[in-house]
Amino acid sequence: MKQYLSLVKDILDNGIKSGDRTGTGTISVFGRSISHNYSDGFPLLTTKKMFTRGIIGELLWFLKGTADASFLIENNIHIWDEWMLDTPNGKTLPHTYGIKWRNFGGVDQIQKVINDLKVNPKSRRHIVSAWDPVNVDNAALPWCHILFQFNVTLDKDRGFVAEDGKSGDLNIAVYQRSCDVFLGGPYNIASYSFLLYMICELTGYRPGSMYYTFGDSHIYLNHIDQCKEQISRTPFSLPTLVVANKGSIDDFDFGDFQITNYQCHPKISGKVSV
Repeated sequence: MKQYLSLVKDILDNGIKSGDRTGTGTISVFGRSISHNYSDGFPLLTTKKMFTRGIIGELLWFLKGTADASFLIENNIHIWDEWMLDTPNGKTLPHTYGIKWRNFGGVDQIQKVINDLKVNPKSRRHIVSAWDPVNVDNAALPWCHILFQFNVTLDKDRGFVAEDGKSGDLNIAVYQRSCDVFLGGPYNIASYSFLLYMICELTGYRPGSMYYTFGDSHIYLNHIDQCKEQISRTPFSLPTLVVANKGSIDDFDFGDFQITNYQCHPKISGKVSV
């Protein structure tokens, strides 16, 4: 996660100050990327304590493909509270990520990717998109991380026979058009990594590498002191993750994720700009 901390320092040193949709104000840079090899550990930030249960819970909710926010409420996950709408059927979040992932124009993109990774691993079409221009103004919050793509490096193509019984490495590339680097960035990196590990268990691959590209990377003006505190801290070694083997992407629950050796600095709080 040193690359993430380098991005934070880059913004603090070189970011351009501007107004923004929320009225808070930001400093930002454009067109940055980081990468991570999962053999180095699971990319859960160690320079501040992460709300791991919230990351997993939000991901599980995305994978339900629903606008119904009751799962978040019942599990005490308040990430989306500011954007929930009150309806006669309860609180909802229209056109959020999970709906696009699981039913974009009738296509379950997640299940299609899982199926295709099994039967056609070298395809260049293992893509899930969340950006829906027709409904961008109707979404609870327009999508920030808008596209991800999987790639498989087969062991047989590199003359390698694995002792773990796996057939290759599963890699992921993510594009995020807009990133709140202090609050959202570490959260999103961990979330897509959890998803990658889940899909590895379903497809017979091992986690390979992540390639994460950002459009607008910004620090809100009321997070500058927190970011300076964070980059002053020395990172710990990354933890490890073991995910239970399941029969379907819909079978996972909180108890299926085992994180070990997670050592981190204390929490650093910051207000969400709405």
